[in-house]
Amino acid sequence: MYWFGLADNRTSEPMCIPVPLIYIILYVALYAAFGVASPFWPKFFETRAFAPQQIGLILAAALLMRLVSGPLVGMLADLFGSLRLVLAGCAVISAAAAIALIWADAFWLLLAVVLLQPAALAPTTSIADALSVNLANPRITGRVEYGRIRGYASAAFVLGTLSAGQLITPVDLSPVIWMNAALLIAAAGATALLPSVARSASHRPPSFPFAELKALVKMSHFRILILVSALVYGSHAMHDAFSVIRWSDAGISTWTISLLWSEAVVAEVFVFFLAGPVLLNRFGARAAIALSAAAGIVRWCVAGTTTSVLLLSLIQPLHGLTFALLHLACMRMMGTLVATRVAATAQAFYAFGSGIMTAAMTISSGALYASYGGAAYFPMAVLCVVALPFAWFGFVGERSRSGAPA
Repeated sequence: MYWFGLADNRTSEPMCIPVPLIYIILYVALYAAFGVASPFWPKFFETRAFAPQQIGLILAAALLMRLVSGPLVGMLADLFGSLRLVLAGCAVISAAAAIALIWADAFWLLLAVVLLQPAALAPTTSIADALSVNLANPRITGRVEYGRIRGYASAAFVLGTLSAGQLITPVDLSPVIWMNAALLIAAAGATALLPSVARSASHRPPSFPFAELKALVKMSHFRILILVSALVYGSHAMHDAFSVIRWSDAGISTWTISLLWSEAVVAEVFVFFLAGPVLLNRFGARAAIALSAAAGIVRWCVAGTTTSVLLLSLIQPLHGLTFALLHLACMRMMGTLVATRVAATAQAFYAFGSGIMTAAMTISSGALYASYGGAAYFPMAVLCVVALPFAWFGFVGERSRSGAPA
């Protein structure tokens, strides 16, 4: 059985732990850290007696910082050719910033710490994906073992959220901080154990690979990949921001709402582990991306027309296609398009595209939902409609560096 990320570095870095297991530990630690903290940060800020307007400013500033820092730190990692070191450093800095929140009582001091944490945290997933997708054996990458690693990550996020929910109280959310920091330190430790890839020009001073970056930006398939992924990911904004409010207003119980959300997460894990690799190997990345966009059209059209629990329970599993399958397909295509020397930068561009679109759609969702209610889902479906022809026709003729169809 093949494992994604397997590499032979016995001559330079003897390893007692299988490399695939280290990747799993890295992703589990990172996403568990997200799970224990991200749902509870707004409540933590509220316990500091900040007004809703101040909390909104904090969250908006953190989002903006993530969008800026991701590409910049990704380029820095490629500049020095040390993705592992940058990833470990970001995890440690983010852990330290989280702990500093305990003593940050004044608004402006807390805002400064909050800006530092996402600045360090935002590049971690992009660099981790650059490592797992581009530093693995291409033959093994073709088997999409990345999906298993990412599936463990999704499960870890859910378990992290559930664990934190059992430990915190409405007035004491300090366990969130300590768990978040400990998991980020664990991620840094796992990063240090990953094998390195020898560079042919290791004695040269650091220089950014402008030629590779220029070639990447000029590549139409890469630009279309960023556009399509941004459109489909961005279409989730209405659901993420207002689905719970819409369902609650329709009289759906909180227990049923939690089941609906859990259903989507279970579908996500299922696609990462099982269905996604099968679909990719059978139909290729192009068809998988098109299927993701088509699933988004169906999902948001139904969500905009009904609050029937039965119908909602039927469309929630489509999250496995609109998110997990899309991400797997994008990672497959990134592995064939992107040169290793600009891997972190390319992943940062990918994250930035979806991040900026999601931010714009989240801002728009408030006005849309206030004016049109459930019909506000239809513009999200339109995004997927726009993405679908780009996905199907934009990747025609795309071939991997080894000559195999994408």
